[in-house]
Amino acid sequence: MLRIHNSLAREKQDFIPMLPGKVKMYVCGMTVYDYCHLGHARMMVVFDLVQRWLRASGFNVTYVRNITDIDDKIIRRAHENGESFEALTARFIKAMEEDAAALGVEPATFEPLATRHIDSMIAMIDMLVKKGLGYAAANGDVYFAVHEFPGYGKLSGKSLDDLRAGERVGIDPHKKDPLDFVLWKAAKPGEPQWDSPWGMGRPGWHIECSAMSEHYLGEHFDIHGGGQDLQFPHHENEIAQSEGAHDHPFVNFWMHNGFVRVNDEKMSKSLGNFFTVREILARYQPEVVRFFILRAHYRSPLNYSDMHLEDAKRALDRLYTALKSFDTSQVPMEIDWHDPHAARFKEAMDDDFNTSEAIAVLFDLANETNKSASSKSIASLKALGSVLGLLQQDPQHYFQEAGAAGDSGFTPEHIEQMIQKRLLARANKDYGEADRIRKELMSASIILEDTAKGTTWRRC
Repeated sequence: MLRIHNSLAREKQDFIPMLPGKVKMYVCGMTVYDYCHLGHARMMVVFDLVQRWLRASGFNVTYVRNITDIDDKIIRRAHENGESFEALTARFIKAMEEDAAALGVEPATFEPLATRHIDSMIAMIDMLVKKGLGYAAANGDVYFAVHEFPGYGKLSGKSLDDLRAGERVGIDPHKKDPLDFVLWKAAKPGEPQWDSPWGMGRPGWHIECSAMSEHYLGEHFDIHGGGQDLQFPHHENEIAQSEGAHDHPFVNFWMHNGFVRVNDEKMSKSLGNFFTVREILARYQPEVVRFFILRAHYRSPLNYSDMHLEDAKRALDRLYTALKSFDTSQVPMEIDWHDPHAARFKEAMDDDFNTSEAIAVLFDLANETNKSASSKSIASLKALGSVLGLLQQDPQHYFQEAGAAGDSGFTPEHIEQMIQKRLLARANKDYGEADRIRKELMSASIILEDTAKGTTWRRC
């Protein structure tokens, strides 16, 4: 039985889908005004892992991960760049897709754009206004009346009194309550805008996810996920909107991945410790970054540092080393879940996606492979790795891939040329030149390995 930590219940619970054999899952995706950073990468990899395990467990999964392509940050950045918001978002959607693909993140079933669901948002806002949960203000904005929704605060565990006491935002004279949040923003000169019953404007951020999740998954579905930073106020506000509109539960299981920290400090632009996925992938192989993310439990803080990335690379090297002497392209990918290693792997993943323990199983299989070269352990290592989106490269390609730590710019073509020169030197018994070439490559963290089948190389 799969057990998931439900943020709403604050405990692990048995996961029973609403429809037998089917899972409906929504995850808050990117706001596309800049390149993805490591926090975004963690969210994408974590919920890619979740949907992979659900599918491996036999569920038919409908996975929706939205794209926010209209909000204040997007408008501001487009204005700064002197371009349309459509051009800005198209560019960063393409960059996001490239980063996700590099990290082995499979496409979601649906990846809706907010701007293509404005009508659904307007319809939900209109429903809330008619039920007395929303109101149009004198400035043309429409707000959600938090005090009219009795369940507000149940996800975050915050009471209205505590929230008001901690309110730091300047009081908006157009709001009935400082905690009220915007559903529809009145148009400002030069901003993108759509027509509505309340005049020209655009949706607030929170209503986007309520409307899009309903469009693709219905009024009530199984799992809603996102980063821990979204639990309040974004997800709290989604609950208020969706349950306020329909008078029944919105989501059964809420999942939140932990924060990313850099050298034990929270990652932020203000601290200057902000890293984009592209900056990290310029120094480390994508699979190393994916392995680094998955080695920690998804709810725990993830501490980023060069030391931790280097350690992740060494660990992943060990797993690929166990496979490098075999033709893994011919290894069957079927998993016998009754096998002790596979059963232990399943037990770990069924325990709230415990990837730390699941990866420990992979290392046990690698050790067994190194000792016995058993075809069964090789197949299990490759197949169980695939469930995590790991160990699917040809081992030689993994060790030679450009972008590995220590790469000093030597191309594979250049390395092969140097190997041929070394072979020629050895054939001519010029062992001094052969040794010089080996040392030159070693200084660039390129290791030569002479075998009965010839000389191979890898980066270290």
